[in-house]
Amino acid sequence: MQTIRTSEELARVRTELRDTRLALVPTMGALHAGHMALIGEAKLRAEKVVATIFVNPTQFAANEDLGRYPRREAQDAAMLQTAGCDLLWVPSVHEIYPKGFATTVHVSRLSERWEGKARPGHFDGVATIVAKLLVAVRPSVALFGEKDFQQLVVIRRMVEDLTIPVEIVGIPTVREPDGLALSSRNSYLAPDERRRAVALPRALEAARAAILSGTAVANVLDEARHSLVDAGFSRVDYFALVDGETLEPLDRPQPEMRLIAAAAIGATRLIDNLAV
Repeated sequence: MQTIRTSEELARVRTELRDTRLALVPTMGALHAGHMALIGEAKLRAEKVVATIFVNPTQFAANEDLGRYPRREAQDAAMLQTAGCDLLWVPSVHEIYPKGFATTVHVSRLSERWEGKARPGHFDGVATIVAKLLVAVRPSVALFGEKDFQQLVVIRRMVEDLTIPVEIVGIPTVREPDGLALSSRNSYLAPDERRRAVALPRALEAARAAILSGTAVANVLDEARHSLVDAGFSRVDYFALVDGETLEPLDRPQPEMRLIAAAAIGATRLIDNLAV
């Protein structure tokens, strides 16, 4: 696996690979089995796989965990190499946002509810960095995990609106044996918090079953929120049934639905979702 750090190196390699079908897997590092699932699927869809590691400061608010976000490049690189990644791009902040950088990508409507409301400006940072990575690498396909479901929807809208010639593929969430979605932030959880965190995927599963059995959506969502508080979550930012394409809230079932949730346990905020 080749590791590069500058745009000049990337441009040179990209020229050498101009006739090669590339798959891109953008990451912020702190890799786990969920990221390796993305690499595995990418290898099936392209001739060469490019991964990026970049902890993007523009998607963190001032009071969020940018400073303590896990950084372990050597371990991540070893995992990527073992998984069969061909090229790793690890740009610096200055490389991505040089002096005078003044452009932001904003995706209206889709980015303004749910995570967008809880984390103002977050999706502007996400859309901007993903657009820059796609333009620089020019992959045929880019892969993202469904755990960040709203992010996936926002990126698909951005790519379509800007006519970026890339296929965006969502990969199902990879979970621990007890159901907790794999996340780099799970490392923040104290042992007792980790035990109680499984209440989040269990609440989603119970809500899905109740909705499919015909229970009123409002009652299902209220019960789910209460179950999280009872399990020790200190805050539930949202627990909602939404349209799988528009992310608009639903008060009754329809063909394509998604349960989405975000809640804090201790100092750690977890997100998860489930197709219905």
